[in-house]
Amino acid sequence: MDKESLRKEFSEKHPELYQVELFKEKGFIRKKCKRCGRYFWTLDKNREYCPNQPCSRYEFIKNPSGKKLDYVNMWDKIKNFFVENGHQYVRRYPVVARWRDDLYFTVASIIDFQRVEEGKIIFDFPANPLIVPQMSLRFNDIANVGLTGRHYTSFCMIGQHALANEKGYWKDRTIQLDFDLLTKRLGIPEEEIVFVEDVWLGYGAFGYSLEYFVKNLELGNAVFTEFEGSPSSYTRFSPPVVDMGAGLERFVWLSYGTPTSYEAVFGSILENLRKEIQIAIDEDFASSFYEIAGEMDFSEGATLESLYSKMNVPEDKIEEIMKLKDLFILLDHSRTLLFAMSDGQLPSNVGGGYNLRVVLRRMLDILKKRKWNVTIFDLMKLHAEYLKPMYPELSENIDRLKEVVEVEQQKYEKTLQTAEKILSSYKTKKLDISEAAKLYESNGISPEVLKENGFIDFDPSEVYNYVAGKHINPKTESVKPAFNPQGLPKTEQLYYDRSVTEFEAKVLKVENGYIILDRTAFYPRSGGQEPDHGFLNGVKVLDVIKISDVIGHKVENVSGFKEGETVIGKIDKKRREALMRHHTATHIINAAARAVLGPWVWQHSAFKEEDYARIDITHHSPITEEQLKAIELYANNIVQKNVRVEKLLMPRTVAESQFGFRIYQGGAVPGNTLRIIKIGDYDVEACGGTHCDWTGEIGLIKITNVDRIQDGVDRIEFVAGEAALKYMQRMYSAFQNLRKTLNAPDLDSIQISVAEKIKETENLKNKYEELLRKYAIAIGSHEKKNLVVLEDRTIKKDDAVIIGDTVANNLGKNFLWLNCDQNGCFFLIMVPKNMSKDVQEAIKVLTEKCKGSGGAKNNVGQGFARCDKESMKNILSSLLEKDSNV
Repeated sequence: MDKESLRKEFSEKHPELYQVELFKEKGFIRKKCKRCGRYFWTLDKNREYCPNQPCSRYEFIKNPSGKKLDYVNMWDKIKNFFVENGHQYVRRYPVVARWRDDLYFTVASIIDFQRVEEGKIIFDFPANPLIVPQMSLRFNDIANVGLTGRHYTSFCMIGQHALANEKGYWKDRTIQLDFDLLTKRLGIPEEEIVFVEDVWLGYGAFGYSLEYFVKNLELGNAVFTEFEGSPSSYTRFSPPVVDMGAGLERFVWLSYGTPTSYEAVFGSILENLRKEIQIAIDEDFASSFYEIAGEMDFSEGATLESLYSKMNVPEDKIEEIMKLKDLFILLDHSRTLLFAMSDGQLPSNVGGGYNLRVVLRRMLDILKKRKWNVTIFDLMKLHAEYLKPMYPELSENIDRLKEVVEVEQQKYEKTLQTAEKILSSYKTKKLDISEAAKLYESNGISPEVLKENGFIDFDPSEVYNYVAGKHINPKTESVKPAFNPQGLPKTEQLYYDRSVTEFEAKVLKVENGYIILDRTAFYPRSGGQEPDHGFLNGVKVLDVIKISDVIGHKVENVSGFKEGETVIGKIDKKRREALMRHHTATHIINAAARAVLGPWVWQHSAFKEEDYARIDITHHSPITEEQLKAIELYANNIVQKNVRVEKLLMPRTVAESQFGFRIYQGGAVPGNTLRIIKIGDYDVEACGGTHCDWTGEIGLIKITNVDRIQDGVDRIEFVAGEAALKYMQRMYSAFQNLRKTLNAPDLDSIQISVAEKIKETENLKNKYEELLRKYAIAIGSHEKKNLVVLEDRTIKKDDAVIIGDTVANNLGKNFLWLNCDQNGCFFLIMVPKNMSKDVQEAIKVLTEKCKGSGGAKNNVGQGFARCDKESMKNILSSLLEKDSNV
């Protein structure tokens, strides 16, 4: 059943679903819109159309409603109202939704309290009822930002949430509260409020809703999530959930009545910026423009050209409006960057970071084009200062974010340097949207540049929308399970007790080479940690995995195992302890990297094996040698302090409240109870791995390598404990052997000795090259013909290049090198640079006649041909002996 069918079904049950006590008390009338057919509730008996666009137009522009309040004060007024009415104020959650595997960003306030477990949605509220100012990020409307007057990539969703139980409330109380907020607290006349019936379909849940409007501006949507599953197959939630989300930006806009919401929301920041960069605006024309633009959707095919045509906009006014649009974009995008980067997401070419790079580079394009004397970081600081009463955390690390922005700007500048060269290869070709998007994604060439140079005919915003749409949510892949856990009880986990290395258990099932027990001390592969090894009844355990709550043991031979029998398991204690050290060291290195590099460092992924471990972290640049030394030193200081490693079992909401969302370093963690690993004040994470009890047990952490594995992600490889000692011993042995080979007196002298050997080698290489050139002159001068052929198989290709270069450019002759065996001949052709020699034609003829392959660049050609040596010589000789028509 689709949304429209569900709306029709729910509409037929309107007395049960939509009619609340307020409607009866105040005399709201249910009407059907004459234009779209939607049902709405109003106090105006003469009203014929619902308040949705295009059925009705905004009536609040230059005619505001209620008390005039700026962004911060409006929130303060709303918060106080709900707190006074029994709601607990909850601080915003991060805009980076690390507690959800299916989302990059927090897109609505209800996401704060949703958890997905085994495909089912779970609501987990820290209080009931509550109110939260949740900043939300959405990138599907990026094309509309700055143009419609109402769209944003970041906005504050006022989240009013409750469970319909003895502590919370349900529909009547929800709508009554929202109505009282509008009328009694904000001073909005009752007759201006209209409620519209709707439905809501979400991940694994759905319900019906009442959207509320004032003067045809939608302010909020009260969703009553009563059903779990899908419309075709569902059960009722117990208790049902109130999910009222309202736009703070909309409330402020209504109270100001400005042509766009940006003028009301960004207020003093916008005005000061307009004066700074000296933008003069015809207010009457801007008002008319945005009245029409506000009815259009530029993410669904509407274009600026169609808008200009509709309004018959004069040429001089177009540029004026475009400057204002660009200013609005800068203010929206910089606020989005501020929240996302403060919460640990870096701009990059992967995942959610891609959307941030899109908005950041869009801003850089605007600033470059407009030549405005303002920086992205300047705008971010202005937002942080203005929003400090609401979100004080934004100011805590604001100065560190400057570093990230500057690095991104340097990358942008490098991209611009290569853009001209890349575009020259396209000449006058017209690009479609996918080609334009590819140029932007692969080479960073903005759609504005493509438009200016005539490569695209459509609006650049369409490209941004196309690109952003590809990076909205993470992709998940389903993998066929190794065994079927259905019908099996949860496996009792013994592996968190370090003292249990031998145990008895009952065999519940044998399937696909896996033994499923009722209890086990074998840790299964999870969270990047490799599994325990050992024996079951003396048979080697090769692998251990967990599916749902059931653990399976892959053994060398299952023939001796029967369901119902008791077996004895023995853990490889040495391997277990090595894994524990590496896992605890992973947490420590993550903390050290964050301390040294910056607060944007998060664990991207990790791997822990018995003799090796690695952690991939988010960072804007490749890690330098000095930074790596500092990370290693910081990590080993934590080890030497012998800090206690606490293992705590905590309700999810308590852990999130006490430690924040850095606990989700390894991504989303299922379950209402979390296992928290706390290492003093250095690090705290939700983690199901095995760990040491004290950091001193690790002994030593040695970083062995660092690599930039993808944009925005650095990999740190390391060893810990005995593995670190063995690594250091191997290094020492290698240095001692090198010292003896170089005859260096001590280890400190090795570097000097190596530098001397390199210099000697370079001198010998230069002398050898000089001999090759003399040899080339000798054989070239001796050859009477214009083609010098060299068939010496003892001469390597690199040497042949030197000889050929000398023959071609010093003697002015053509050169051919052959290295043949029974399968054919490798060949190298070189001709003088100042002569018209078509090496490409020679390669073409040769490969056609000999069924070979090859290529040419400038005056050099090379390849392989399936001909014998004499045939090769004859073909190439006939071509290359021609003086200038090869």
